[in-house]
Amino acid sequence: MYRNKVEICGINTSELKVLSEEEKTDLLRRTKQGDEAARRDLIYGNLRLVLSIIQRFSGRRESMDDLFQVGCIGLVKAVDHFNTEMDVKFSTYAVPMIIGEIRRYLRDNNAIRISRSVRELAYRSLQAREELIAVKEREPTVDEIAERLGEKREAVLRAMEAIVEPISLYEPVYNDNGDALYLMDQLSDSSGGDETWLENMVLREAVDKLSEREKKIIHLRFYANRTQMEIAGEIGISQAQVSRLEKAALEKIRKQL
Repeated sequence: MYRNKVEICGINTSELKVLSEEEKTDLLRRTKQGDEAARRDLIYGNLRLVLSIIQRFSGRRESMDDLFQVGCIGLVKAVDHFNTEMDVKFSTYAVPMIIGEIRRYLRDNNAIRISRSVRELAYRSLQAREELIAVKEREPTVDEIAERLGEKREAVLRAMEAIVEPISLYEPVYNDNGDALYLMDQLSDSSGGDETWLENMVLREAVDKLSEREKKIIHLRFYANRTQMEIAGEIGISQAQVSRLEKAALEKIRKQL
């Protein structure tokens, strides 16, 4: 119900500026030199990034105004801690900072508590689900998860339903020198969670750094499902050359990732 909302925290979102990469680079450089005006412009110019991230949490019955403010805290931290010498876009660095701030807020702001036995079964069920996905390459059924755990189907189903609220995923499962690791940090999401989103951003950046010919080969090979022979005929080189270029491009992408 918030998707078409125009004003958040008194800000008209339709009027927010969008910075180019060149503008971001210049503002980051000036910010590191102590230019407060550049810092303000950089923060304001990235508010759309915060807006895009909080949409991912819109189904949690939290105030979008509150989430926006919390996300802005993460954005400010990203601006203040970003290392301009890193070979990475600012947005790639800022996204996990913003998400992390929102996660902590959701964890600390949620009053729901689940019994230890149910929570532990839910955690085991989620882990079993990930293991079954890796083996079967599809979403497992509740019966398959229950069989793997040696538990009754009804118990597994109740446990899984009990952790629908955010507290289940943001529960600390490990603490190392004061830095907590949460269940969400240990799970993958086949439906496209935060990790997939971040991986896609980094992958796009890696592909952008390839030569035009390498980009075309990667696109035809893995997005258009062409064979090396078909690609060779289309761009006018031998299949062996396509193979070499493909391997070189994949190696470059692997190093970037």
